[in-house]
Amino acid sequence: MAVDLLLGLQWGDEGKGKIVDVLTANYNIIARFQGGPNAGHTLEFDGIKHVLRTIPSGIFHENSLNVIGNGVVVDPVVFVKELEGLDKFNIDYNKKLVISRKAHIILPTHRLLDAASEASKGKAKIGSTLKGIGPTYMDKTGRNGLRFGDLEMSDWKEKYRNLADKHESMISYYNVDIQYDLEDLEKEFFAAVETLRSIKFIDSEEFLHQAQKENKTILAEGAQGSLLDIDFGTYPFVTSSNTTAAGACTGLGIAPNQINEVFGIFKAYTTRVGSGPFPTELFDKDGETMAKNGNEFGAVTGRPRRCGWLDLVALKYAVQVNGVTQLMMMKGDVLSGFETLKVCVGYKYKGEEITHLPYNIEEENLTPIYKEVKGWKEDLMQMTDESQFPQEFKDYIAFVEEELQVPIKVVSVGPDRKQTIMR
Repeated sequence: MAVDLLLGLQWGDEGKGKIVDVLTANYNIIARFQGGPNAGHTLEFDGIKHVLRTIPSGIFHENSLNVIGNGVVVDPVVFVKELEGLDKFNIDYNKKLVISRKAHIILPTHRLLDAASEASKGKAKIGSTLKGIGPTYMDKTGRNGLRFGDLEMSDWKEKYRNLADKHESMISYYNVDIQYDLEDLEKEFFAAVETLRSIKFIDSEEFLHQAQKENKTILAEGAQGSLLDIDFGTYPFVTSSNTTAAGACTGLGIAPNQINEVFGIFKAYTTRVGSGPFPTELFDKDGETMAKNGNEFGAVTGRPRRCGWLDLVALKYAVQVNGVTQLMMMKGDVLSGFETLKVCVGYKYKGEEITHLPYNIEEENLTPIYKEVKGWKEDLMQMTDESQFPQEFKDYIAFVEEELQVPIKVVSVGPDRKQTIMR
């Protein structure tokens, strides 16, 4: 059985958690393939809002098994707090959740390194979430990392100590004032590790291979967004993993020819958290209205998200890089009330008009080219079928489909799982 893949097409925060939750009934296994606790997948149902950071978004479904793949980096302390948050819902995560032995572990000193590195950059900081993600991936590529499989070995604490000592010596090189009590941080860390021992560790690539042979249905869940990919994003203002479709292969051990549907999720407008270029960013009342109506605050950081018009150039780029087969438009309801909407259909780049994403999209090199479309006043949040959509919203959807040459199969008109319309 082939694997379906779901990922974000912008700078993250597209609404992946909600859609995974909606789709989970169709799958036996939900598998996270990259990222770590810098992700914040928000699910809302039965009047309750849930934010998952590492645990796959299928955890609330009784019949789904949730896999944390080898491409994910896990902070035991954060992870245990997530598990504790599930306790009140009587979820038996010891049966519903497994972790790849090859997944890397975030140490307390990784977080300290992250903070020291970001502080040392001053105005040049990249907007890190300070969760230790970057330093953990650096240790992974530097072949120094600690993995879940190591916890089953007798010398894992010795490996931990060597790596933590190395990190402390590195922190001193940054010449910034980072106050911390490592002994206190380690108490919490080691206690969390002991709790995690109750979760089953697996050889995930073999596990998923066998699941495919048994015709189990699998959905690979991405974190962050395509424009934050370490290779294809707006470098250096990116995350430390491959957030695109290729990351699902390396983050789960799935062969490229086993990928079937690629679901691409995007907002009807554009947002970004943290630093980095953003061609269609708004600094006026329209941007303020988007932020207010869309409740645009980071699920993990709480930072306000920057808002702007839909950028079809960047979106088309993400569709191409990922081989998207179906699109899902989120937060169309946020745009209700605008007389006129703008959509970026090209860039003026160094004096030349282009329709592709160039190497550098900083504002000194690039100006967006907009097409104006008519807005709608109707409240979409109570609508349950696309036949109820105002004509202007139907036209907006059709225009985006035509530009991207990929069908929009799902339209979200609110945060609750019930506010999801299949086309």
